[in-house]
Amino acid sequence: MRRRWTTLLLVVTLVATAALAGCGGKSEKTTLKVGEVTRSLFYAPQYVALEKGFFADEGLNIELTTTAGGDKTMTALLSGVIDVALVGSETSIYVYQQGAEDPVINFAQLTQTDGTFLVARQPEPTFDWQSLKGKTFLGQRKGGMPQMAGEFTLKKFGIDPQKDLELIQNVDFANISAAYASGTGDFVQLFEPTASIFEKEGRGKVVASFGAESGHLPYTVYMAKQSFTNKNKAALQSFTNAIHRAQLWVAENSAETIADVVLPYFENVDRGILISSIDRYKQQGSFAADPIIDQEEWNNLLDVMTSAGELKARTEHDAIVNTAFAEAAIEAVK
Repeated sequence: MRRRWTTLLLVVTLVATAALAGCGGKSEKTTLKVGEVTRSLFYAPQYVALEKGFFADEGLNIELTTTAGGDKTMTALLSGVIDVALVGSETSIYVYQQGAEDPVINFAQLTQTDGTFLVARQPEPTFDWQSLKGKTFLGQRKGGMPQMAGEFTLKKFGIDPQKDLELIQNVDFANISAAYASGTGDFVQLFEPTASIFEKEGRGKVVASFGAESGHLPYTVYMAKQSFTNKNKAALQSFTNAIHRAQLWVAENSAETIADVVLPYFENVDRGILISSIDRYKQQGSFAADPIIDQEEWNNLLDVMTSAGELKARTEHDAIVNTAFAEAAIEAVK
């Protein structure tokens, strides 16, 4: 009898231990190190996913860092400092065309237009793109998506960036706004909320949108190395699910509501600036409606890069784009 009770106690103990282990497993979260190319309201859905707990709901712990510039972001990704990069798709094309053995794969789109605005020193109620001719234009880094989309837009209006204006491209991404504020350039290309801050401070006036003029393209995308993608499919699927939940939430809510959620990421920015910046992006459809990087957008990206003279050969969509995660997220998140 005593032996029977000992056996029963052992079985009960094993069952309880297994149950506790199972509960512990469910509470454990997978950590993903994410690097964003800059801190901008352009990425509002990402901050919504963090603040609303969408990543946590998917069993993820996100360690977010700002890596300040496409080249630095890609270096961090390739070296393993981060697992996932939020950066322009052009960076993955550069890596692929260098013959990388472990290419970078685009798996979820966050923004679908250029996010920069043309800022002039003085208001121009009847702005004409031709007014840039003969002026000094403080642009973005050569080969980066903001600069290429900017040049694409200028050419659309018959302006040769290399001949018709003085183009400055040697200012580091993080220092462009400071350079303009100190007096460099007649026009500058800025993201939000910096553009709106400059307006409020009387340093300049938004006169046009590069996003509205350059069309839809995979402007800012989540990407990871092929090797990481193959080994972490469940985590990347959970990540994409959370991003799509945030995209739907942003689409359904007002700029005011969104601003209140993302405020912790822009503590030094006036709430009114946050609202106007988010509204600008919503009005021009900058936030992607879903995470899919489609063929048409990809082709537009290749056209923009070709126009800028930065493309050795057209990189096929299927070569470094994986839409499986996005397609599954759309099915999973209703």
